[in-house]
Amino acid sequence: MPTKGPPTRKPQPLTPRAASLALLASSLWGGNLVAIKYGYLMFPPFWSAWWRFLLGTLAVAVWARFQSVSLNIKPRERKPLFYLSAVFTLQIILLNTGAELTSPAYAVVILNAHPVFSNLLGHFVDSENRLTRARLLGLGLAFAGICYAVAGRPVETLAPSPIAGNLMLAASAFLLASRTIYTRRIIQSINPLRAVVWQGFGSLPVFLILAWALEPPLRGKLAWGPVLAILYQGPVIAGCCFIIWTLLLRRHSAGTLAMFAFTVPFFGIGLSALIFGEPITAHILVAVGLVTAGIAIVTRPEKRA
Repeated sequence: MPTKGPPTRKPQPLTPRAASLALLASSLWGGNLVAIKYGYLMFPPFWSAWWRFLLGTLAVAVWARFQSVSLNIKPRERKPLFYLSAVFTLQIILLNTGAELTSPAYAVVILNAHPVFSNLLGHFVDSENRLTRARLLGLGLAFAGICYAVAGRPVETLAPSPIAGNLMLAASAFLLASRTIYTRRIIQSINPLRAVVWQGFGSLPVFLILAWALEPPLRGKLAWGPVLAILYQGPVIAGCCFIIWTLLLRRHSAGTLAMFAFTVPFFGIGLSALIFGEPITAHILVAVGLVTAGIAIVTRPEKRA
């Protein structure tokens, strides 16, 4: 994926309003993997992804129309939007496949360690996120937490193949970080809503082909619970949260916004315990503690002369 492109605007400090929006999006994201896992009771992984981003992308398209934002792609936007959609599609394939194989609590901890990769990659493509000794210490702690979580053994009924699922979630976290930084770069010259819409629409044919070829449309009788889970993943997460986060990325650095990711695992672990009865073990608490401590160090504002 190319890193060259239009120069990014200097990131602005977070305002109370921006911080509140980031925290709202993070809390909603905390329930996303729990909703994905619950939706699997009826919808297999690729059908789940297709329905999720069909509904979510349509929601963003409606909002773009309401905001009088044109969705027509300009010639100079084709290549960057293609790269964005390609990385997004692969990231979601790994996410949905991995979530099928491991438990929601482990999945949410591993996926939401993506600020580790955001800050590591940001060192090379974003001058505002240079690595210091403190940041390296934080990255080391958070990476140790990721490895500890990957090696965990969640409840067998929720995780038929935990090691494979955990590794897929770790790869998805890396791609999520790459996409976050690349999104911040291209939305300096492309309207954020247009980027979100074409990111989603570009993935739909791939999800549909994989779902049609590999999975049944449903895993049983239609029930309201999994349908509501899809609606939560679609218009709420893939729609509203993507809009909020992409607009925030236009003004603030990926590394700064990543500080809010440390709240996501706590929401996810709590919801998984509530909905699936997944035990909150010492192993998962140690993993989330290491990841949270590392992210807190990495994203801590530095004193300037």
